[in-house]
Amino acid sequence: MNKAFVKENDNDNDDDDLSPEAVPLPAGTKNYITRQGYDRLRAEYEHLINVERPEVVQVVSWAASNGDRSENGDYLYGKKRLREIDRRMRFLTKRLEIAEVVDPALQPNRDQVFFGATVVYSDKAGEEFRVTIVGVDEAEPLQGRISWISPVARALIKAHEGDTVVLRTPAGVDELDVLEISYPEA
Repeated sequence: MNKAFVKENDNDNDDDDLSPEAVPLPAGTKNYITRQGYDRLRAEYEHLINVERPEVVQVVSWAASNGDRSENGDYLYGKKRLREIDRRMRFLTKRLEIAEVVDPALQPNRDQVFFGATVVYSDKAGEEFRVTIVGVDEAEPLQGRISWISPVARALIKAHEGDTVVLRTPAGVDELDVLEISYPEA
């Protein structure tokens, strides 16, 4: 079979499956994620495969049966939407396969910052921040949920209460004072 009929492009890169908001994982690392984050990704995958995809397939099938497909908006949009759904499903499958579910409640060293910790820290200006270190697929910085690969999380990892850590960013160097560390209860 001709290669042109097998895939859409020659670039066989995993990043093709990334949605615009998805963050690629550093090479050779695991996809650390909380149980809630894993369950949320799994639920999205199940919804796509059991609800959305069958609905779109039904619309495309109906549109194809109407005859000329070249100017059939339902058919063209449906095929495009199917590609988007399939791309997202491939992405979710890959992320779920390499997921390493971590339960922060089972962390034995609760006096030190690790994955799943909620940390209160202040910067040089004295402004306080509260962040929870989570997986890349569940990060929501505006809600205080930062990825474990973010610069702030990397600076805070392994710090103790009362420590001052150095945060290096493109804007310069900042010092963060760790004020409080907490983990969810088991």
